[in-house]
Amino acid sequence: MPTKKLTFQNTEGHELSAHLELPIDAHPIAYAIFAHCFTCNKNFHAVRHISEALTHQGIAVLSFDFTGLGQSEGDFSDTNFSSNVEDLVAAAKALTDAYEAPRLLIGHSLGGAAVIFAGRQIKSVEAVATVGAPSSPAHVSHLIQGDIEKIKNQDAAEVSIGGRTFNVKKQFLEDISSQNMPETVRELKEALLIMHSPQDEIVDINHAAKLYEYAMHPKSFVSLDGADHLLTSEGDSRYAGDVIATWAKRYLPKVAPIQLKTKQQVVVQIGSEGYVSEILAGKHRLRADEPQDVGGNDFGPSPYELLLSGLGACTAMTIRMYADRKGWGLDNVHVHLSHKKDYAKDCQECDDKSKIDVIDRTIKIEGDMDDLQKKRLLEIANKCPVHRTLHSQVEVNTSLTD
Repeated sequence: MPTKKLTFQNTEGHELSAHLELPIDAHPIAYAIFAHCFTCNKNFHAVRHISEALTHQGIAVLSFDFTGLGQSEGDFSDTNFSSNVEDLVAAAKALTDAYEAPRLLIGHSLGGAAVIFAGRQIKSVEAVATVGAPSSPAHVSHLIQGDIEKIKNQDAAEVSIGGRTFNVKKQFLEDISSQNMPETVRELKEALLIMHSPQDEIVDINHAAKLYEYAMHPKSFVSLDGADHLLTSEGDSRYAGDVIATWAKRYLPKVAPIQLKTKQQVVVQIGSEGYVSEILAGKHRLRADEPQDVGGNDFGPSPYELLLSGLGACTAMTIRMYADRKGWGLDNVHVHLSHKKDYAKDCQECDDKSKIDVIDRTIKIEGDMDDLQKKRLLEIANKCPVHRTLHSQVEVNTSLTD
C-alpha cells in the first residue's frame, strides 16, 4: 500500500508521529483514523493488518502514536485518557487540513473508548468502530492494580505494563475515573460498530454488552470468536478490518464506478497514475495491473495473465461441451497455464528478436472415463477457438477516435 509519513502538533505543541495508508490507486473513497491500544503504537501488527484490509476497500487510514509513545514527542507520564482524546481531535484537524476530514474512527482496546469520546467532537465523522473496547476507561486501572496505592501515595510510580516500564501519575487515575462512558455513548449520534471476542481475557465480553446497551441505533455487534484481546492472529485482525470496511461503506460517500461505454466488445481505460486499468468486457467489469517488480501495484491480473485466463477458460469450456455432447462422465477440468519467452530451437543467430512466445498448458481431467476418452479430450483441447486464434494470423487494426 502507498504510505505517507507525516507529523502534526497536539494541543501542547508536541510533534506526533503518524503515517497515512492509502489505497493502491491513491484515490480513497473516505479517510479514517485509527486509535491504538493502551501503551501500544502505530506499528502494532493489528493496526497494520486492519489498516491494510481497509485500504483494500478504498479507505485511507491515518494511524499515529499518542503523546509520549512510539516516535511521538512528549512525556507519557503527563498524558491521560482526556489527552488521548485531544490527540485524536488534533489528528482529525491535521488530516482535514492536509487531505480531507475523517468520516470513520476506529479504536482498539482503550483506543476504542477514546474514539467514542472523540466521535462527539469531530463533526465530520459518520461512523465509529471499536475492537475489544472497555465500557469504562477506568477499566485500564486493573493493569496496574498492584501499584495503585503507591501511585496515590507518591503521586507517581514506575509500573510495568506489557513487559515495559512506564511512569504513571496520580492524575492519570483521577482522569480515567472521571469519564462518563454511559452518557457519552448514549449521546453519540454516529453509527457504532462494537467488535469483541468472547474469549477476551483482558477486557471481558460483558464490556461489549454494556456498550451495546448504552448505545442508540444505528448500532451493530460482531463477535470475534476465538480471538485474543490483542488480535495476535493475523487472520483475526484482517477479518476485523474486512468487517469494519464493509460495515462502514453504508455510512461513507457513495462513489459511482467509472463509467465505461463502448460499441465494441471490450473497452479499457487507464488513468494518469500507475498501470491500474479498468475493463468493461461485455457487461462485466474487470481490473488489470502490472506486478510490483515492473512498477505496478499488482491490483489485478497482468495483461498476459488475462490472456492465459482466456485460453484456460476456452479450453475448459470446449472440453466440457464435447464431454456433455458425448454423454461422458466428466466431473472437473483443471487447466494450468504459464507463459514465457524462449529462443527458437533452430535459431542460428539468437537475439531478442528471435525469441518466441511459449505457453505451457497442463490439463487435469476428473471423472469416470477411460484412457481413450481422456486422450480424446486432450485432442479436443487444441480445438478451442482461442487456441486456434493464437495459432492463426491475427490482424489488429488500430485507429484514433475522439
